[in-house]
Amino acid sequence: MSLEEIKSNFALLDDWEDRYRYVIELGRMLPPLDDAFKTESTKVRGCASQVWLVSRQIASESGSPPRLQFQGDSDALIVRGLVAILLDAIDDKPAAEILAMNLPQLIAELGLKENLTPQRSNGLASMVARIKADATAAAGSTA
Repeated sequence: MSLEEIKSNFALLDDWEDRYRYVIELGRMLPPLDDAFKTESTKVRGCASQVWLVSRQIASESGSPPRLQFQGDSDALIVRGLVAILLDAIDDKPAAEILAMNLPQLIAELGLKENLTPQRSNGLASMVARIKADATAAAGSTA
């Protein structure tokens, strides 16, 4: 599902309970991460739930910058849904584009920020920091 579709669907949902259920549904649709990738090095620190993020660079054709592909997973359904939203926003984009994104603003635009518990908000910030770190590393390796 595209980020625009997710935004459009969120706009149709009036209350937090419906949005909460939708985030859970997005989490259920996220392809599971192979257990081989669920390691200490891919685990996101700062999340109350277990969250794993994996990125890899994909060479682009015609001299374009390489793109980053991400996979992720969590052992908690709502967090898994947040992972799905973030991945829809960033997957298969160049590192510079990911670095320019305001991912916390995206979450706010969806109306999620004010309804997340402090633990989930902290975990979300940790996921964003990890994504930015991976994009920074990728940008540095292509410079």
